[in-house]
Amino acid sequence: MRLTFFGTGTSTGVPSIGCECETCRSDDPRDKRLRVSVLIEHAGHTVLVDTSIDFRQQALRYGLKRLDAVLITHCHMDHVFGLDDIRPLNFRYGALGLYANERAWTDIRRIFRYIFEPSHFGGGLPQVIPHTVHPLAPFCIGEGLQVTPLEVIHGRLPVMAYRFNDFAYATDLNEIPHATMDALRDLDVLVLDCLRFKEHPTHLWVERALEYIGELKPRRTFLTHLAHDILHARDSKALPEGVEFAYDGLQISDEY
Repeated sequence: MRLTFFGTGTSTGVPSIGCECETCRSDDPRDKRLRVSVLIEHAGHTVLVDTSIDFRQQALRYGLKRLDAVLITHCHMDHVFGLDDIRPLNFRYGALGLYANERAWTDIRRIFRYIFEPSHFGGGLPQVIPHTVHPLAPFCIGEGLQVTPLEVIHGRLPVMAYRFNDFAYATDLNEIPHATMDALRDLDVLVLDCLRFKEHPTHLWVERALEYIGELKPRRTFLTHLAHDILHARDSKALPEGVEFAYDGLQISDEY
């Protein structure tokens, strides 16, 4: 399995428009963060978690050639507004499987109504094969990649995290329910939401993220959905062994 971080930034991206803070002025490429998304490659299949608002730029930057499926965590704009840009892949490979929970499907069908109720022709429409996911109900994509949807809480919104074999991806959350905690044990790699150092009402912050990590004890953890409060080189020193800030373009392979 190989993971590629397409984006590791919060909803505004980093640098943030008009900001003159140290992170936004940084020339360290690890401080340049597109909106959050991750690509999973395993046994010849390629799966994307969230079509971020920066999806086209991310796909071109990292040389994406095809997708077999897209998994949606939730329908905030930074996670789904790139859905229209799957069209070039549709032209070449046909419809893609699109996986989301019932709440997200309600919003997807509203935001992208034109996909499901086309009113004109020409220019091409995104082509998706809808699949509804349910917490703790695993399914497989290809051979050897078991996907288990897991529910986490983002403010008051149920959001899907996903476990892929011994890797899990959990972004945009401030609470992990007990059933999900149990399903997140014995991980080689955990990617976990962590907005900043200061407490936040709908996201994890460093202290709270580290508390969850201490309980779950994954082999390695990468923190994502980072705001411009976090300066990579400076703030990495505050993290314990086995915990790192992710950055755009970071790849993790089976050798982890």
